[in-house]
Amino acid sequence: MIDSGLQHRIEAADAYEQLMVPALFQEWVPRVLSAARVRRGDRVLDVACGTGVLAREAVDRVGANGSVTGIDTDAGMLLVATRLAPGVCWREGTAESLPFPDDSFDAVVSQFGLMFFDDRRKALQEMVRVLAPGGGLAVAVWNSLEYTPAYAAEVALLERLAGEEAARAVSTPFCLGDREELDALFLDCGVEEVSITTHQGLARFPSIRAMVEADVRGWLPMRGVELPEDRITQILEEAEQALSTYRTGNGTVSFDSPAHIVSAIKPKRSG
Repeated sequence: MIDSGLQHRIEAADAYEQLMVPALFQEWVPRVLSAARVRRGDRVLDVACGTGVLAREAVDRVGANGSVTGIDTDAGMLLVATRLAPGVCWREGTAESLPFPDDSFDAVVSQFGLMFFDDRRKALQEMVRVLAPGGGLAVAVWNSLEYTPAYAAEVALLERLAGEEAARAVSTPFCLGDREELDALFLDCGVEEVSITTHQGLARFPSIRAMVEADVRGWLPMRGVELPEDRITQILEEAEQALSTYRTGNGTVSFDSPAHIVSAIKPKRSG
């Protein structure tokens, strides 16, 4: 029997998969896999895999002779990922201490996870450690909040109605938007040919309510922020006006969602 705490995390992960993945994350998968030069027969590691949107497509790329492993700290995410793709090897663990031998993978990818690691440099060093010489690394992070004004408006709304902790939870994903800061993270990590490419994405939600509810009922609880129901109702009501600029003619929501993809190669050993 699943305890109530884990059940709550599974429900949050289901909401994440159903709303956030198609709205925000799905479009980035081909770009990240291409940046890591994933090919047929490769062994691929997806760090901070969430519910597995990237790992699932990696399975198609590597084919029957390849393999895909996903690792995440959230047991609820991993249970949903396992249900959706039982053929992937799912592991629970941290990016700062990957439970794999050196040179285990031909490609290592991480899509929108680096911002949340306790020790980002250590996590990158671990990714490089488990990457085989000549293998590709690709990491995606969101651009700064100022370049995603729809979320800037939501953060302002949350700060006013729910407080600093809730606002910080929604703004944290945008904390690595500075290209110079991002480039500095990859120094001395044991990679070469480091390249940062900024891409313009397009977020799409069924409605303003769906966008904000995904955060207040899904993302915030994942970050340890629980709001009372009356406060959630107030946020959802006021969001209709605060985010009205991004409502399309048919009631859906669409807005720019730019991100950086950092790619690099682990040097081959000399001799």
